[in-house]
Order: sequence, then C-alpha cells, then structure tokens
Amino acid sequence: MRVDTENIISLSEKDSTHELQEYLSSVTPEQLTTVITNTALKGKDIGALIKAFFKGSPPSLPNGVSRRALLYQHCISLCDSGDLQTEVASDIMGLLMLETHSLPGPSLAQLSSLYVDAIKAGKMGNGKSLELFPTILTALAGTKALAYGKGELSGEEYKKQLINTLCSSRWDPQYVIHLTTMFRDVPLSPEELQFVIEKVLRMFEKLELQEIPPLIYQLLLLSSKGCKKQMLEGIIRYFEQQDEQQKSEQIEGENLDVEVQSIPQDQLRHVEGTAILHIVFAVRLDHELGKEFLKTMKASLGEPSRVLCSFSIAQLLSLSRIQRLEEQVFDFLKGSIIKCFKDEQVQQGSKFLQDLVAPPCSVSTMILETVKNSVFGWDHVTQGLVQLGFILMDSFGPKPGPFGKTAEAPSSSVRSPTQLACQLGGQILLEGFKMHEQIRGEILEQVLNRLVTKTASPVTHFIDLLSSMVTSAPMILLESSPKVMETFDQLSYLPLSTVEGLLKAVQPLLKVSMALKDSLIIVLRKAMFSSQLDGRKSAVLGFLLLLKNFRVLGSVSSSQASQAITSSQIQADVHSRYNAAANEAFCLEILSSLRRCLSQQADVRIMLYEDFHDVLRRNSKLASSIMQTLLSQLRRYYEPEQDLLPPLKLEPCISAQGDHVFLQEPLSHLLSCTVHCLLWYQGLHARRPNTGDEEDDDDDEDEGGFQTELQTMLESVTRRMVKSELEDFELDKSAEFSMASSVGVRNSIFAALLMGLYEVLIEYNFTSANYNKNRFEELLQLFSRYQKLCEIVKEKAGKSRASSKAPRSLLSLGFISSLLYALFRDSTQSREESLAVLRGSADFMRYAVGVTVHKIQQLEETGHTDGPDGHHADKAFHHLCDITSVLMWRYTNVPPAAEDAGKKTGSRSVSVLCLEGLLRVFTTVQQRHPTRLAQLLGAIDVMEEEGGEAGDGLVEKLSFYLRQFQRSLMTQLSGSEEDFSSREAQLLVGVLAVLSCRLESGSPQLEQMITWTLKICKETSFEDVALTKGLLSLLFSLLALQRSPVAELWELCQDIHSQLGDIDQDVELEKQSHFNIVCMKTAAPTTLLVLAQVGRLLDEVDWLITQKKTQAALDKGNADLLQATGQQDRVLKAVTLQLGTLLTALHELLQSALPPGACTDTLLRDLSRTYGLLTSLLKYYIQLCASHQSQLPSRLEKLVKLSGSHLTPQCYNFITYVQSGEGSGGAEKKKKKKEEDAMVAASAKVLRQTKVVPNLIFSIEQYEKFLILLSKKSKVNLMQYMKLTTSRDFRINAAALDAVLQEQQDPDSQQTTATQTPEQSQEPKKKKRKV
Repeated sequence: MRVDTENIISLSEKDSTHELQEYLSSVTPEQLTTVITNTALKGKDIGALIKAFFKGSPPSLPNGVSRRALLYQHCISLCDSGDLQTEVASDIMGLLMLETHSLPGPSLAQLSSLYVDAIKAGKMGNGKSLELFPTILTALAGTKALAYGKGELSGEEYKKQLINTLCSSRWDPQYVIHLTTMFRDVPLSPEELQFVIEKVLRMFEKLELQEIPPLIYQLLLLSSKGCKKQMLEGIIRYFEQQDEQQKSEQIEGENLDVEVQSIPQDQLRHVEGTAILHIVFAVRLDHELGKEFLKTMKASLGEPSRVLCSFSIAQLLSLSRIQRLEEQVFDFLKGSIIKCFKDEQVQQGSKFLQDLVAPPCSVSTMILETVKNSVFGWDHVTQGLVQLGFILMDSFGPKPGPFGKTAEAPSSSVRSPTQLACQLGGQILLEGFKMHEQIRGEILEQVLNRLVTKTASPVTHFIDLLSSMVTSAPMILLESSPKVMETFDQLSYLPLSTVEGLLKAVQPLLKVSMALKDSLIIVLRKAMFSSQLDGRKSAVLGFLLLLKNFRVLGSVSSSQASQAITSSQIQADVHSRYNAAANEAFCLEILSSLRRCLSQQADVRIMLYEDFHDVLRRNSKLASSIMQTLLSQLRRYYEPEQDLLPPLKLEPCISAQGDHVFLQEPLSHLLSCTVHCLLWYQGLHARRPNTGDEEDDDDDEDEGGFQTELQTMLESVTRRMVKSELEDFELDKSAEFSMASSVGVRNSIFAALLMGLYEVLIEYNFTSANYNKNRFEELLQLFSRYQKLCEIVKEKAGKSRASSKAPRSLLSLGFISSLLYALFRDSTQSREESLAVLRGSADFMRYAVGVTVHKIQQLEETGHTDGPDGHHADKAFHHLCDITSVLMWRYTNVPPAAEDAGKKTGSRSVSVLCLEGLLRVFTTVQQRHPTRLAQLLGAIDVMEEEGGEAGDGLVEKLSFYLRQFQRSLMTQLSGSEEDFSSREAQLLVGVLAVLSCRLESGSPQLEQMITWTLKICKETSFEDVALTKGLLSLLFSLLALQRSPVAELWELCQDIHSQLGDIDQDVELEKQSHFNIVCMKTAAPTTLLVLAQVGRLLDEVDWLITQKKTQAALDKGNADLLQATGQQDRVLKAVTLQLGTLLTALHELLQSALPPGACTDTLLRDLSRTYGLLTSLLKYYIQLCASHQSQLPSRLEKLVKLSGSHLTPQCYNFITYVQSGEGSGGAEKKKKKKEEDAMVAASAKVLRQTKVVPNLIFSIEQYEKFLILLSKKSKVNLMQYMKLTTSRDFRINAAALDAVLQEQQDPDSQQTTATQTPEQSQEPKKKKRKV
C-alpha cells in the first residue's frame, strides 16, 4: 500500500483522531521512514506531516509510543545526514523538541543511548540533531525511575551516568564544538559541569589550531554555569604548552639548520590574540568571570611563575583596559614582577637554596616575549604594555636622597630587585617603541613630560630610554620634533644632570634637523643670561656639547669624536645638508658666546675649563681660538715682570660681598686646562706628518705664537714658583685658616688654589722635562713647597676641628699612570740618573701612590675622574690597567719591611699604599666593568719566582693572583708580632674577598680557597679585631658560594661560650677551641658577625617555608601530591636540619656571658625570629593535616624535642641574666662612672628590653600555642617535650621590691636600712641564678 501524505495531513485536520490512528496503524515502519524522508527532501509539508504523526500516535498507547520513538530515531539520523535544507532540519528539530517531554522514560533512555553511541562511534554527521539532545536529557532528568542494569536509577542519576559515560568516551574532534554548544542548554550539576569542562579542555590538543577560538568562545558561554577557574587555567595551560613546543621546535630547527615547525608561529599568535579578545569580551559581560580570573592569578602570587606566561600576561594587559579591573591588574603585575626578582636574588645569593629549589622562569623574559608577540596584531595588548612600562619605571626608579639630591649609585653588576624592575619597564617601552608605530608618539610624549616635571627626582632611567629610542628610530623622533622643541624651552629650569643627559640623548638629531638645532641655540642663548646659576650652567653645558659634536673641516679624527648614527638616511643628510665648513662658523659663534662665561661665577668657569680639552681633541681646528682664549684669560693673573715674586696674582681670584668671601676665578683649573690643551697640541704637531701644504704652514705661523708664549710663561711660572716662599702668598704658619672669619676663608681659598697650581706645574714639568735631571730637581722643589703647604693646612684644620674635605687632586689619570711607571718600573739606562732624583724622595713616591689611591676611589664612587680622559670609560680603564700592573709589581717586589727603616713615624709605607690601590682597583672593576676583569688581570705582568704564568681564562688568572695574595697574607701571619701590620693584613683579606667572589660555585679553586681560609681562621691567634672580622666575613662569603655555613657557626658559638664563660659563674667550662682566631678580645665582635650570619640563614629558612606553604595552597586539591610532599620532601628535611643545627648554636650563645648591649639585643631578636620560623613550620604541618591524615615526620618531633630541651629553658635563664645586669662585670669600677652616663645607659637599656624581651616571650608562647594545635590535629603529643612556664613574674625581683617598700615605710631608720641593704641586694641575685 502506498502511503498518501496528503491523506495523512487531511485526516490530522479533523477533530477526531480515530481514523488517523487506524490509518497510521496500517503503515509499516519502512513506509513511515520512506514518506518522512521523501517529504523532508522536497521540503514541503514536512512540518504538517510530523504533527499528523504525533497526533495519530498518542503516548498513552503502546503502538503510539513505538511510532513516536521510530519517528525520533529516523528524524535524528535524517537531520545529521546533511541532505536536508537547513531550514527544514531546524523545523524538524523544533517540532521534536515540543513533543520530547511526552515520551516515556524508556524511550528517552533509548534515544539518549542512541546519541551516546553515535558520539562514541563518531557518526554524528553534521551534528544538527545535537540541538535536540539537551531537551532529551532535561526530560530524562525529570523521570522518576528508569531500569539500569539489574536495578533502577532515578532520572537525575541516569542523566549523570550518561554524561559521565559521554565524557569518558572518545570524541571525534570535529564534534567537540557542537557538543560544547549542546552542553550549554543542558542543566548540569557542579560535578557534571566539571566532567564536561575537563573533557573539553583535554580535547584542545586534538583540534586544529583554527578551531580553538570558537571552542573557547563556547567554553566561556558554558562557564556561566560555573567552573570558571578550571576553564581559565586550562586555556592558559594549553597556550603555555603550545608556546613551549613552538620554542623547542625553533631551537631544534636552529641547531639542525632546518625548519621544524608543526605549528606556524604567526598562526599561533593570531589564534592567541583571538582567544584573548574572546575572554575580554566575556569579562565585559560577566563581572564574575573577571573576578575569578584575577582571583586565580592572585592565588599564585606567592609563586607567580606557576601561572604567568606570555599568554596570561597578554590576557592581563588586555583586561587592564576594563576600568574596574585596571588597578587590580597592574597591582598584581607589579607585585608578581618584584616578587620574582626578589626570589631570583635570594636564590642567586645562596648555593644552599640553589641546590634545593629549581630556579623559576624569568618573569622579565616572559614579559618581553609578550611584547615581541604583540607585533602579530595584538593591538588590544599594546596600550597595557605602555602603561605597565611607565608604572614600573615610576614605581621602581631611583628615589631622591636627602634634600632632594641623589648621590650617583655605583653601577654594580649586581642589581637590586627594584632596579631590575625599573630596567624591565624601560625594555618594555623601548621594544614597544620599535615595534608599534601607533604608540610611539605617546611613549615619547610621556618620557619628555617626565623629564620636565620630575625635577625633584632622578630621571636617569628616562634619559637612558630616550637615548635608546633616538638610536633605534631617529627618523621617527624627527617627525615628533615639535615635542622635543617644547622640552628645550624648559632647559633653563631643569637640573643640570637632566639637561646633560637630555642633550646627549638627542645630539644625533641635531646634526640632521636644522630646526631642532636652531631652537636649541636660541634657548641656550637665553639661558646664558638667566638669573639662575643653574640656567647659565645649562647653557655652557649645551654649547660645549655642540662644540664636541660639530666637527670643523680638517679636524683630526678622534675615537671619541664620531658618534655612530644607526640610520643610513641620517648619515646621508649629514653630508648633504651640513658640511664641515658651515660647522666652522657655527662653532666660532658658540665660542664667542662662551667667552662671556669667563666673567661669571667660578662654577661656570670650572665647567668651561674642564671641558675645553675634550672640545679641542674632538675639534682640533678650534685649537687657535681656544688657546688664544685661555692665554688671554691667564694673562690677567700672570705677573710679566720676571724678577717679581710670586709669578701669579691670587688676589684677583677672589671676590667679597660684605664679610662674605668667595672664589671668583678657579686659577688652578684655568692653568690645568691650559697645560693639558698645550700638551695635547704639542703632541698633535709631533705626530702630524709634514705635508708641505702652504695653508698648513700659515696655520702653524699663526698658531706658533701662542704656543711659544705659553711655553715661556709656564717655564717662568715654574722657575719663580720654586723661588717663592709661602710667605709671598701670605700663607705661612701664622696664617689663619678658620672658616668662621673672612681672613680664614680667604686663606683657605688661596691654599686650595696654590696646591692645585703646584700639582699642575708638577704634571707639566714632568711631561715636558724629557727626563732632564735639572727639571726633575725643580719638580721636587715644587713638591716640597706643596708638601709644606699641605702640612700647614692639615695642622690648622686639626686645631680648628674643621671637617672640610681636602680639595681633589688636579693630576690627570694618564699622568699618574706615566709617573708610577717611571718611579717603579722604568729601567731605561738613559733615564736612570734623572729618575734617581725622584726615586730618592720617599715622600714624593708616597704622594704619587696616595694620589693614585684617591683617583681610583673617585672612579669607584662616581664612575669618572677629573682631568683629560677621566670621563671616557675605555681610556680610564686602560689607564687603570697600566696603574694596576705597576702597583702589583711594586707590592710583590718590594716588601714593606724593606722600607720600614726610612719611613716617617705615622705615615704608611708605599707598599701598603700600593696594596690599598690594588684593592680599590679590583673593587672598581668588579662594580663598573665586571666583564673586563680578565682583561685587567691579563694586563698585570708580575714575574713569579717560580716562573709560573697565569692562564688564559678568567678562572686561571683569578686562581693565579689569589695564590699571590694568599702567600703575602701567610707571610704576614707567620711573622713575629713586631713585624705584623694589621692594616696590610686587612687589605690583603679585602683583596682576597673581592677576587674570590668571582670563583665559580663547585670549582676546585673555590674549594681550595675555602679550605685555606678555614685553616687560617683555625690556626691564627692574633688578637686583632679588624682582621678577625675580615677573615670571618671572607669565610662566610666563600661558604655561601659552596654550602651552608651552619656547621662552622655552631663551632664558633662553642668557642665564644668557652672564651666568655658561662652565665652561671659557678659552672666551670672545659676550654675548647675550634677557631684560634676567637679569643677574649675578639669574642664579642665575632658574636655580632655570627648573629648576622644566623639572621641570614633564618631569612633563607623563612623563604623556604614560605615557598612550601604557597605550594601547598596551590596544590590543595591534590591530596595525593600533598601527602607525598609531606612525607618525602627534601626541602622540608633541609629546613628541619638547618633549624636543628641553629638551635644548638643558639643554645651555646644563650649560656655565654655576653657583654650587654648590641650582642644581647641581637641575640634576643634572632631568638624571636627563630621561634617565629618554628611557628611557621608548625602552621605548614597543620595545613597538611587539614588536607589529609598523615603521620608527622620523626625529624619534626626531634626538632620540637630539641627546642624544648635546649632552647626555651635557656631563653628564660638568659633573660634573667640580662635583666640582672650581671654581664656588665667589674661592679666596683663601674660604680665610679659619672651618674649621668649611668642614668642614660640605664634608660637606653630599659627601652631596648621593653621592646625585645616581650616580643621574645610572645614568640615562645605563640610557638607553644600552635604546638598544642598541631598535637590535636596529628594525634601526636608534641607538648610532652615542652615545659610550660608556670609564672610570668620573671621580671619582678620580689626581695628588691620588699626592700624598697620597707625604705618608704620607715624613713627614720636609715642607718639600719643601710646596714641591711647589702644582704638584701645579694639574696635576689642568688635566686636569679637558680631560676
């Protein structure tokens, strides 16, 4: 029988369904499926047909149920086939949804199983039918009971079982998105939702990369039901794994020189960017999702490297554009960055921690990767990057010091966490500036704004950033030249250091932009007439910088003159738009402006004099103008009459306003500048080949005049200065140098000028003498005048107790290098006779080395020195190498004992000064040039007695020179006490400390150094406090590179106890000595050193416990992992052993009769910290016990037992000892002290104890409180090892209190009281010892 579709539809339109039911009953299942298929394919009447089938198949009849079930099954497969039009399939699904709730439970279960089987088999077709599955599952959950196996389940349980089965089965990757979309409409319990999200997250790795963003979008919609944290962590973990895989493939490809890429980098970055946008969009709509994301991140703040990666950082920066989250995001990033840097610093400083904890991922690397990745269209991230960069630089940049000034911090190779964070901010902005055109203008504007507005704070970090920006993208900055010009307008109001940095940074732009250069010239000319001194200084600084960098045609090339400009376009512009001939007029115009400065304040003139030599060397064609300027200025103070003394007029060099006298002309700087320029000019002509050019000859004729005149003038000044006595300058021994009177100020200024003049003339005469004996004799006469003046000034300063520092030496670093070589190393036969004159003066040699030490100290503190080449790092370093070579040779070849006989009383030997210079050099290079230490050591050519030579590598060179200094120290220590020089020994220890810190951890050289230092400390018995401190500090610094020094600390504590005696005077101690260096005199200083190390070890233990507590909190959900952690953790084992050994060491100190004051206070503070750490450890185990039932480690019980037996009882005894004042000793002598001093000391002591002692008692009681709590949690009685204190009255002396009360009640019986007082005062002391 043929099924008539129209007939079925017409029958369904009647009110009665009887005929329709009869008709449908006659239709076979095959016919039913055929007519449904044919009608659906035609797309007509399918809706009416399905409705007719539903109407004619009432769910109350068995055949109606079966017909409906068949209809559902066939329509599901038909919709999945993909043969139907989309609209038709949607209509069918809609009709089926309407009737789903009328199906009985077994039919629903059958349909559900059909879906599950299809999903397992991967036969879902196009997945259209999944729209119906949520309705089926919802209806299924509403049924009361369903047969399952041999029993029954409720509909809800059956649904849960189905979902569990579904999530446990294999999913075809092409259906993952459909299934995730489907689950959005399914009512899920939290447990079911967790199953689903876990399954979807596991499927990420099986999908194509381009399918990830739509799946994340569906996941985000699904997460509105819950499990937000799990979903977000899964997404972050997936992209982190993809990044790691991509990196490893890239590295592998580089190693193999082939491209190995399973995932193209650009495709991965675009997918990540889309995913980030999806999450940001979802967070904008769902506030809870944003809160959960930040909550997830903040939960890991203790260990940020576990959640931070390039993707999560980009996600956070994108979320920062949402106003309500902005502050939280940047606070979290700031905290995470500084925490990571601090953790890195803690680990780098201790080999003990490095062996226990793996180094975390570098947060700076991850953030810079985010910047690098943002080039792939991550516009939503770039704004956050800019903001983060400036926040880091503002928050962690250098801070102003006292009075708004900041001393230049030494550029040490080891940077603090705040410096690293600030540096990271600069790197973020620089990389962002290079990569993203749209943010360049904003970055430049904000940098320039900060240079102008932050006048009270240092802005060196912003200047460095601006300089890097100019170098990396000069043409971009030229487009923003109006902003730079606006900044120029503020130059005269900015601090001098800011002006210098800014002009140096933008200097390459001035060569190519006439507008910028003209703008700057106008600003500088205005500043030249500023009413503020700093404004005029800024003008001079700017003009000098221009002179150095705009070279005139024909100027000799200088290594310093050429500044590299990275853009080839700029180089082309330099040659096309500006030529050297035009620069000459420009430079001469600037020079005429600078001549006006020669009538201004001394500070302005000094700036000119210090930089003219540099200008001359970079721009040699300006020599004539500069030399004529200096000559005319010098003539003002020169006495032309050859017979008159003195040859220089000092009176015009000072000015007076009322009683105030001040320096007007820094004559010594003027002469120094003239001498250095003249010497350079002479050297230039000596090196220049004779070309025979007429123009050059004309120049020589013009310039020869000033050269001859200056030489004559200097020779005359030298000759007459030798003849001039100090009385000629009114500076004899009777002169007044008090800074309180105008005469004293005048004389002090004259003395400073005169000392500078002597030094300049010494340098000139040595350089131009050409090793002439007579000239050297004149030089020594100059020096004797200089020395005599120094002694007078020093004597007068000592009498007046003036704290003014001696003026800095004007000798140049290059001259000092040449002088030292001539004095100590020059063995040329022709110079022997002349050099013998200088070498015969021990005072002069001592002066030469002393000035060297001061120069190196200046280099160490500021990074530069006065004089030529002082500001040029490379040349200064080469001079340093030459100086070091001479100092090393002199120290190793001429022992101090050989010069003791001719040494003045109270003055240091040349060898000791050489050693001090070596220490300064090594410290300076370690701080300023850490990567060039091998080059420095290579420059030292010390001839060893054994003929050995240092190796090529840094470690070999270090080892070689360490042995040299070890031998020198052994010579000192093995000699007699009369020959022992404490200063030399201390310097040797200092040198060993500086050099040995560069030894590699675990190297045999370091092991040998530790063994040697330990042997010295154990066998040396000199009672020298400073040497003891130095040796022990060296030992501790070496041990930190290799292992924990806890065993040595314990032995030292035993020695201290043995030397100082016990707090109970009745106890006789067995004399034992592990370290002979510890004696009665050095015990107290050693105690402070030991306690400082104990504090450092406590810091390390604290850090480890904090790491473990954070890790336990992050792994809270994984009980198995926690249990394994609690039982077999080597970190916890190390913490317990470390604390145990520290307890035994503190036990020794608690019994020692320490002197009152710093020792007892520090010990009590360290004890408080120890109990605090013990409490933290207990809290960690309480945290573990709360997560699961586990047995406490036996080592923890031993530690608690040790604290109960060795620490707590001794703490109370020690408190009693400290408060009884027994540690002061020598009671009778102490009583003779002045009453006021005793009262002040007593008040300070009481104030200290009121803070320290209660804190310790509180720490002990907190420890006992948590012991009780852990005992309850773990069912282990830990309190059995502790003896609880039964009273808190250990501070109250009952007998003394009774005595005072009795005195107040019976004032008339003073004599009786007086006779009883000794007895009453003795009794409490006995009681205190028994407590």
